[in-house]
Amino acid sequence: MSTLQKILKTRVKVSPKFQIVIPKPIRQEMKLEAGQELFMYLYEGKLHVDTIRPITELRGIAKGIDWKKDYRDRNDRF
Repeated sequence: MSTLQKILKTRVKVSPKFQIVIPKPIRQEMKLEAGQELFMYLYEGKLHVDTIRPITELRGIAKGIDWKKDYRDRNDRF
């Protein structure tokens, strides 16, 4: 897998109802379907849109991480 991601850029207009249309090349790249829910957030003044992924995709994400024994202070518990 290449570390360089494909970048698709285009301009869209906001309708009077504050709606936008996601251009077809971007819909195809993101594999979007009609009625699909998306996650939208504002970060550092920029609007980001992402697909909502199931929690099962996170399984094994921390596998192989070498946790240090002193990472957590065990005296802070009641």
